[in-house]
Amino acid sequence: MSRINDVFSKGKAFIAFITAGDPNLEVTEELIPAMARAGADLIEIGIPFSDPVAEGIVIQKADERALASGTTTDKIFEMLSRVRKKTDVPLAFMTYFNPIFVYGMERFLMRAAEVGIDAIIVPDMPFEEKGEFQPLCQALGIDLISLIAPTSKERISAIAAEAQGFVYCVSSLGVTGVRSKITTDIREMVSLVKSAKDIPCAIGFGIATPDQARAMVAHADGVIVGSAIVKIAEQYGVECVKPISDYVRQMKTAIS
Repeated sequence: MSRINDVFSKGKAFIAFITAGDPNLEVTEELIPAMARAGADLIEIGIPFSDPVAEGIVIQKADERALASGTTTDKIFEMLSRVRKKTDVPLAFMTYFNPIFVYGMERFLMRAAEVGIDAIIVPDMPFEEKGEFQPLCQALGIDLISLIAPTSKERISAIAAEAQGFVYCVSSLGVTGVRSKITTDIREMVSLVKSAKDIPCAIGFGIATPDQARAMVAHADGVIVGSAIVKIAEQYGVECVKPISDYVRQMKTAIS
């Protein structure tokens, strides 16, 4: 059983997102094991990029801070090779296709496999264009995570049928960011996925509070929280490890 399958077999999953290198890679290296100890079941690691089209202002600014601190893809790989000696929490990259292409697709995936990456999320890769990329991921034991959105509609069944690891269900239209209210019919979205394939569904985009997380897992297998965590990193800078750990612990408790 893969680390991701194992996570979802144990109950509702709390998936935490951070931007690698925000505020710097030394803090990221400390933060990943700390979040795992606090209850994060899977950690998404954003590779900072100058044009993150799916991200709201909070994560855009985190990318800018990370790049300004000297973060590069190679340095992220080096950091993760050390992190893997401290924790076996499942890790997923969240990145755009441009950084992968520039690095070299096969080289990037081989390095990701070497440092223990379990999955990769590429929000700007259309479902119809994953043909060359997915077999490479599969050969290296990396799940290519599929995303569905409220606008996916008739495509949901086709996307879900080929999904790996879990399905990332985007709760709201637009870019990432904290939302006061989530109005999408999550139950219907998850039902369409499950009717095509028995695969876990995790809800992301906009979730920030314990009440929101609790409401989402009434219909799904997990929640993904990014902007709310990144805002804590922005507020506390190099002192963010404890407040982020406290937040993760609170959110995990809410869905347990």
